[in-house]
Amino acid sequence: MKKTYAVDLLGQTPSSAQVVEFYGWVKARRRHNHAIFLDVCDSTGTIQVVIDGANNTIFELARRIRQETAIKVVGILVETQRLYPPKEILAEKIEIIGVSTINVSPHPRSDINIFEEGLQENLLHRRHFYLRNEKIAAILKFRHLLTRAVHQWFGERGFIEIHAPVLTPTPLYEDRTAMAIQVHGQDVYLTQCVGFYLEQAVHALEKIYNMGPSFRAEESRSKRHLMEYWHIKAEMTFVSFEDLAATVEQFIHDVTEQCAISGAPLAKTIGTEICQDGLKIPFPRIDYKEAVDWLKINGSDIEFGKSLGSDEEALLSDRFGETPFWVVGIPRSIEPFPYMIDSSDPLRTRTADLIASRGFGELLGIAEKIHNLEMLDERLAEKGKAGDPRYEWLRELRQYGCVPHGGFGMGLERFIRWLLQIPHVRDTIPFHRVFGRRIDP
Repeated sequence: MKKTYAVDLLGQTPSSAQVVEFYGWVKARRRHNHAIFLDVCDSTGTIQVVIDGANNTIFELARRIRQETAIKVVGILVETQRLYPPKEILAEKIEIIGVSTINVSPHPRSDINIFEEGLQENLLHRRHFYLRNEKIAAILKFRHLLTRAVHQWFGERGFIEIHAPVLTPTPLYEDRTAMAIQVHGQDVYLTQCVGFYLEQAVHALEKIYNMGPSFRAEESRSKRHLMEYWHIKAEMTFVSFEDLAATVEQFIHDVTEQCAISGAPLAKTIGTEICQDGLKIPFPRIDYKEAVDWLKINGSDIEFGKSLGSDEEALLSDRFGETPFWVVGIPRSIEPFPYMIDSSDPLRTRTADLIASRGFGELLGIAEKIHNLEMLDERLAEKGKAGDPRYEWLRELRQYGCVPHGGFGMGLERFIRWLLQIPHVRDTIPFHRVFGRRIDP
């Protein structure tokens, strides 16, 4: 088992004639006079390995080593008395662990612009190699930091994590928008949203959350949509709309604050800065109807009852500047059937969408859920689902001590994209699944 990493070697002060053993991959090779220099990297950094020409056996081996060959190095760790590299290994032994025989261009560990449009097809098609790129790896490390911060935030506030199923007979939206499969002859779907299951569990545990995969079949080629993505969902009992908004604002604030500190070195590696607009709570609000009226005055052809698209969100984002903002009171014609109708305006629901700053679009949504059977049946009929046996278990909940409840849902990848200020959501996940592109690899 590997015990010593590059970060360990670079962080220690070597003692006299200290022998070290290091496993890694050859990032680059240079020859100068009678010495060969190998940059050998692992997941934590890069260290220079020096092979003296006097050691003929390993010199000849090093001369033939290709990039990405995995090796074991045994040698003396020394200070270089230079700024870079500060330390190096004087090799005494080199062992080939894994050979490299495939040509990959540009080299995955080279300093390439991973967001350059001209490189995207190659980087996506050979994603299995380009995960080794330092910038892509930094995004994935940031993803790890963010998910850890999310779990910590919920845990510190008494939320219980629920592992909801991926296979479901009950789609949230229209059947055509869900990915259908057959299991033992039964037509089921890959989950679009675990909200139905959280509704049931929250009546046992009161404050719960889930972080897991969701799947969408409807076609959308925007920079913030994936067919397969990870969903942060939370549900609470005895909450109002204002409770939900305040909870989300504190969540965004606290997680952003933590990631701005722990993720700063990763953002620097990627070549960006972490967006801290989420610290500006409370976020401003605009009523959906007011937003539609303002957009029409400013050149949009949107009508009441239509979803805000990327162009409309971008216009509103310009209006609010460098802060997220709420669009409140989404029409019932847009929202799914479980969301509460606003008693002061029956055309709208007790919902809101949070739009990210700087033109990054919708980040998440909050909703009070219907808790009485009469309103649920009205909404089921409205959406063409009345009498559908697949939704009977949701009707039963409203007949068995159902209480006011609600929650929020956010795509993890959208959150990452906004915080890191990167162009496309596909760059935030190890292996992307986007609309219109073959699933490969």
